[in-house]
Amino acid sequence: MLERAMGGTRIVRVQLRRPDLRRPFPPRFAARLTGQTVTAVDRRGKYLLAKLASGEALLVHLGMSGSFQTDTRRGGREPLAVDPHDHVVIELSSGVVVTFNDPRRFGLMDLLSVERMNEHQAFRAMGPEPLKRGFDAAALARACAGKRAALKVVLLDQRLVAGVGNIYASEALHHARLSPRRLASTIATQSGAPREAAVRLAAGIKAVLRKAVERSQRPARGDRFLVYERDGERCLRRGCPGTIRRITQAGRSTYYCPTCQR
Repeated sequence: MLERAMGGTRIVRVQLRRPDLRRPFPPRFAARLTGQTVTAVDRRGKYLLAKLASGEALLVHLGMSGSFQTDTRRGGREPLAVDPHDHVVIELSSGVVVTFNDPRRFGLMDLLSVERMNEHQAFRAMGPEPLKRGFDAAALARACAGKRAALKVVLLDQRLVAGVGNIYASEALHHARLSPRRLASTIATQSGAPREAAVRLAAGIKAVLRKAVERSQRPARGDRFLVYERDGERCLRRGCPGTIRRITQAGRSTYYCPTCQR
């Protein structure tokens, strides 16, 4: 949705309704965006990238609660109601207005040089993209081979797999019916070849990240995660009588069903 809304259009106005998100906006942020044409919209790991004709790119991290919403505004009229969590409003030459909404303000926005993008702190040593060609069960097994840490903890290492954060690691493991406590090395053979568990987990990672991209580009409408923040509730897997449990791994909350995740 965001690519359809912004791709090929010119940014005519940027409103910053506060001075910062997780971090302050970069110097002259609104001015550097205004008048620029968006040449492409892409994603790298947990970050969205809107590439500009100036050679810079708008980098966005959604944090825990960030999302983009789009609408059409005619005649420069403001909407009747303003959500207090609408922090950045971008008006496009097409008449579409793109709004970044973030109730918890854990998101961030920055501007970076496209040519030197890999030097940016967000992308140094970042692993392969799960939604790109080349990431499959074999790649995942190679990354996990010999790892004696818990599978959930290994999935959070952005040097091994890009873009799998705490929420989606739990969701992917539930999708694959794998325990977060399981040793990462068990999804690969001694030679590093993928076991059947690696096939299921690679598919689970792709599935939950595709859903995450869809969720980030539209307002939330009551849809819930399968396990995340559902401790004490019934497992939603068909036929499973289990109850979701919360544990702590590497200082982060992990949610899983001990009945169907092995």
